[in-house]
Amino acid sequence: MEKMKTLKKGLFITFEGTEGSGKSTQSKMLTSFLRRKGFKVLHIWDPGSTKLGESIRKTLLTPGQVISHSSEMLLYMAARAQLVEEKILPALKNNFIVICDRFIDATVTYQGYGLGVDIKMIENLNKFVTKSISPSVTIFLDANVKKGLKRSRRVKGFSDRIERRTYSFHKRVRDGYIALAKRFRNRIKTIPVEENTKDETQSIIRSIVLDAIKRHKRPK
Repeated sequence: MEKMKTLKKGLFITFEGTEGSGKSTQSKMLTSFLRRKGFKVLHIWDPGSTKLGESIRKTLLTPGQVISHSSEMLLYMAARAQLVEEKILPALKNNFIVICDRFIDATVTYQGYGLGVDIKMIENLNKFVTKSISPSVTIFLDANVKKGLKRSRRVKGFSDRIERRTYSFHKRVRDGYIALAKRFRNRIKTIPVEENTKDETQSIIRSIVLDAIKRHKRPK
C-alpha cells in the first residue's frame, strides 16, 4: 500500500444500474484499488450499511412482502436518511472517499420511472433526506435487462422482491437511468456492460475516478 493520501475534502462516488449490472462487484474492486493507492475509503450500499437500513432492506427485498408504491418509496428514503446521518456525512467531513452502491438516482428510476411515483416529489424528498448532498461522480453500468436479471439470479441463487417484477418494469427503470444520464451528463458516466469485460469496465471506472480525484485538488 502506498503512503496514506488525504483529500482536501471528502469525495462522494455512487454506482447505479439495473439488476445484475455488476454494481457491487465493480464498487468493491474500486474500493480495494483506491485503498491500495493509499486513500481513505468508505464502501457502503443503499439501502443498508446501518442497523436501521439493513432492517429496512430486508423488508423491501424479501419476496412476498405486500408494500404500496408510496410506502416503498418512503422506506427507501428512511434508510437513506439514516445512511447520510450515520455514515456519509461523518466520512465526508473526515475527507474520505465515499463509494455507495445505489443512492438518489435509484429511487427516481425504480419508484419514479418504474412504479409511477411522482418524480418531482421524489427529488424533493431526496434533497431533504440527503441534506442536498449529491455525488460528485455517478457510474451508471448500463446492462441488457434480461441478461442482467439472469446474471443476478445465477449469482444469488434466487430473485428478490424487486427482481421478481415484470420485464416491462425493469425496462422502464433502465429507460429512467438513460434519461437521467442525459440530464446530468457532467455527473453520470455511462459504461455499457455488455461491450466490456469485467476488468475492462473496472479500468474505465478507475480512469474516471482518478480524473475526478485529480480535479478534486489534494492539498500540497
